[in-house]
Amino acid sequence: MNSSTLRLVLLISCAHALVHVYEHSFACVEQLVVSDASFDILASNETRVSGTLGNSLRLPFGIFALLAGWLGDRFGSKRLLIVYLVGCSAAAALAWYSPTLAIMYVSMFLLGSFASIYHPAGVSLISYCTTPENRPMALGYHGILGSLGIAAGPFLAGLILSTGATWQQYYLVLTVPGLLLAIGLYLRLSHEHIYDQSVKQNNSAGDSLEDKSHWASFVALIVIGSLAGFVYAAILNFLPRYLDNTGLGGYFPNTSQESLRNYLAGSVLLLGMIGQYMGGRLARPNTLEPLLALALFLAAPLVFWMGFAEGHAKIIVTSLFSPIFFMNQPLINTLIAKYVPRKHRSLCYGLSFTLGFGVGSFGPTFAGFTSNGVLKFGVLASLLCISSAISLFLWQFNSTFSDPSTRSKDAVE
Repeated sequence: MNSSTLRLVLLISCAHALVHVYEHSFACVEQLVVSDASFDILASNETRVSGTLGNSLRLPFGIFALLAGWLGDRFGSKRLLIVYLVGCSAAAALAWYSPTLAIMYVSMFLLGSFASIYHPAGVSLISYCTTPENRPMALGYHGILGSLGIAAGPFLAGLILSTGATWQQYYLVLTVPGLLLAIGLYLRLSHEHIYDQSVKQNNSAGDSLEDKSHWASFVALIVIGSLAGFVYAAILNFLPRYLDNTGLGGYFPNTSQESLRNYLAGSVLLLGMIGQYMGGRLARPNTLEPLLALALFLAAPLVFWMGFAEGHAKIIVTSLFSPIFFMNQPLINTLIAKYVPRKHRSLCYGLSFTLGFGVGSFGPTFAGFTSNGVLKFGVLASLLCISSAISLFLWQFNSTFSDPSTRSKDAVE
């Protein structure tokens, strides 16, 4: 891709990094929140309350993505990106203020609601300014910054908490990057000559090669995304807690337990950048489906192993899981652009993220209420196997449905 397109992709990807900082902000401090004396939560109920708080953030993060996609069709992606950033900063400020558990639930719901805007707005904007040939790599870069954001959340939390700050002050700090990036995006995007979807829709020819559709494949794809999203949320919401007893505390005597578990989680998630890059680098229009099937299949036994792992093995298994699992994200996002017409792309991205994050929002609740680790991770591994099988079906079903530049009219519904 040319330098102008690359700059735009990287700019939007910075907003992607930040949305995952917000998405995982609660997971980084959930043990501190539920043990806060002002909330008066019984010790026996802490994981259940933590799971439902995580659910209250992730549910709107998913279900409102469809609305964001619909709004993107009508008002443009650039405006929505600004609303997302300012809204998330305001929600983080409310979390900092939260005097009661009820207000904390409200702040998490609002944080998830505003964060839901990003993916249909940001990913669709990238898809409009790229071609089928360079789109996988562009979305790979986008995914790399997303993984950096996922990893940066625990690192940032660990750094802030190591200063003696409270979890409330952690949320106060999170108000700052959203406001700064909103200003930067507003100034930069106002000079970018990139059309919003409404303009694209009016100016594109009716027989455009990217206006073809394959709706049956799209439906199967969002099922895959929903199952993968459930696994993603169930594991990541409790990842710092999972890495709490790895036996590494003795190597870092001057680091608090609260900071150490976040540093470990951040290190593991940082490896997801490798998977995002490989997914974008290896993908070609006709290899997207088999690569997706392979990534999901290889991740399944690692998730199952997490149910048995103890001590140092927890670091090993999660470090292997992260790069393999995160390969699926640029592949799924590229396949959406392959299966749906340009004029409905924001809406379809919105639907995909609504189901992926919406169904996924129940992952923390499932993980919080399932105390048997083998059962918990066995179910999650099974969901990945089902997703891989559906991907193989897509590969077979679309064997003649190749890149938009080469497919024939007879191969398209």
